[in-house]
Amino acid sequence: MDKRTLLRRALTSPQSLRFREAVVLTEAFGFRLSRVRGSHHVFVHPGVRELVNLQDVSGQAKAYQIRQVLKIVERYRLVLEE
Repeated sequence: MDKRTLLRRALTSPQSLRFREAVVLTEAFGFRLSRVRGSHHVFVHPGVRELVNLQDVSGQAKAYQIRQVLKIVERYRLVLEE
């Protein structure tokens, strides 16, 4: 799926995003997977002091975590990589 389409879906309906789509979107903003502990996938970004945590719950991403990612993207003015 196109990254811009994923971003639109995340903005309009974060509860509908699958976990894999959330990972693709997070990585499209320059984050990289740092570690996995259980269902927690922790992502880091070289220009961001905050960590991003995503959980895989039966293939779905948690909506509040998607909203947190979007707030970090906005706060740090990150751009979507192609």
